[in-house]
Amino acid sequence: MLKRLLLCIDVSGNGLLHGAGMRQFGTAWDGWQVCTVSGLAAAARALRAHSFPVGVLISSFDGLGELDSFLHQHWDMQWVGIFPPRALQMAACRRLVRDHCHDYHTLPVDMLRLRHTLGHAYGYATLRELPHAPLCALEQPDMALKGGGVAIGRLRSQILKVAGASAPVLIWGESGSGKELTAQAIHVHSARAAGPFVPINCGAIPAGLAQSELFGHERGAFTGATRDKRGLIESAAGGTVFFDEIGDLPLPLQTNLLRFLQEKTIYRVGATHSTAVDLRVIAASHVNLLEAVQQGRFREDLYYRLNVLALDVPPLRERKEDLMLLANHFFSTYASERAPMVKGFSNAAVEAICNHAWPGNVRELINRVRRAMVMAEGRAIMPQDLGLSVADESGADVALDGIRWRADREAVQACLASAGGNISKAARDLGVSRMTLYRMIKRLNIEC
Repeated sequence: MLKRLLLCIDVSGNGLLHGAGMRQFGTAWDGWQVCTVSGLAAAARALRAHSFPVGVLISSFDGLGELDSFLHQHWDMQWVGIFPPRALQMAACRRLVRDHCHDYHTLPVDMLRLRHTLGHAYGYATLRELPHAPLCALEQPDMALKGGGVAIGRLRSQILKVAGASAPVLIWGESGSGKELTAQAIHVHSARAAGPFVPINCGAIPAGLAQSELFGHERGAFTGATRDKRGLIESAAGGTVFFDEIGDLPLPLQTNLLRFLQEKTIYRVGATHSTAVDLRVIAASHVNLLEAVQQGRFREDLYYRLNVLALDVPPLRERKEDLMLLANHFFSTYASERAPMVKGFSNAAVEAICNHAWPGNVRELINRVRRAMVMAEGRAIMPQDLGLSVADESGADVALDGIRWRADREAVQACLASAGGNISKAARDLGVSRMTLYRMIKRLNIEC
C-alpha cells in the first residue's frame, strides 16, 4: 500500500523536525511518507517537485508576512500548525491559524492527537478532489476551451475540422460565450499557427480613424501622417485576423473588407497601388447577421463571403455539466485574489450555480466567482457571495435577497452612525471583527 505524502516544514529555527526532534514525532508519522525541510524556500522547491495533500508547519512565529504569503499561495493544501503556547497569545498567530490551518497543536505535541489530526486532514484533502476532474482528459492540451460536456466536445471537433481549411470562418455565439477563444483555437490548430493572431474589435474602432486603423496609411496621406503605417489587417500577414462583432463594422468599411476578401489586396489610405496580404479571416458576431442583412445594416455579399465555414459556440446554459469544472478552474486561476479563509464552494453555492441561467455566459461566471472569492466571509463560498440564491429562478427568492440586503445595510449604517463612524466601536457593537465589518461595508455599498 502506498504511503500518504506529508510535507513537514520547520521554520522555528530550533530543528524540532530534524534529528532527535524528528524521532519524537515517530508514531505520528506512521503510514506517511514524510518530506522534511527547513525554511519556506526549501518548502517551495519541494512543492514544485511533488504534490502534497497535507503539510505540517512548525513555527516560532517570526516573519509573519512571509509565512502568510506562502500559505496563501499554497491554499489548496491542508495545513496543520504547531506553535509554542505563547504564540497563540498573539492576534497575528490566531489570524494565521484561522485563515490557513485545518487544525493546530501547541508544544509539547500530543502524538496520538496529532496522528488523528493528520488522518482527518488527509480525508478532507481527498474530499477536495473535484468529481469533474476526469473530464479534463477529454480536452485538447493546447486548446483553451475548458469542459468535457457534449456541447463543448462537439465544438472542439468542429474546430479541428475547420482549422485544416483556409476558407473564412464565421462564429456565432452570445456575448461572453467564448467566441475569441474559439477563434484562437482555430488559429492554433491551423497551418498558420506560427503566424500572428490579430483580434480586431469592430465596435471599438474610432469612426474617424477606422480606415487608417484597418488598412494603414502612407506618409502625408493626412495631417499628422508623418510616416507610413501598416494597418491591423496587414499586420496579420501570414497568420489570422479575427473580426470580433463584425456586425458593428460601418457599411463603408464593409465595402472595403469585401474587396479585400475578393482580391486579397488592400489599399492604404493615400496609396496609389495595392498591397497583397496573405492571411486567414475569422469573424464573429453575437447578433443574427442574416437579420442584419434584411434590415440593411449588413451587406449581403459580405455575409456570404464570410459565412463559408460556420460555427456556433454553445451558451453556458447548454453546458450545465461543465459549470462546476469551470467555476473551480476560475477559482484556481484567481486564487491569489481570494480572501485567505476561502477554500472553495459550499453545496448551496454549487446548487445556485447549477440553477442559474447565466445570461452573461462564461464572462458572467468569471466575474461572479472573482467577486465571491473576495467577499466571502467563511471558508466556503455561499450563494449570496455569488449574488445568487439557491432557487435562483424564483422571483420571490430574488425579492427576499433584496429585502435582506436592505435590512443588513440599514443595520450597519445605524450602528456606524451610533458609533460616530468609529469602525472599531461599530465592529464591537455588531459582534464582528474589523475586517468582517470592512467587507460588509464594501458588500453593502456603504460610504463612510
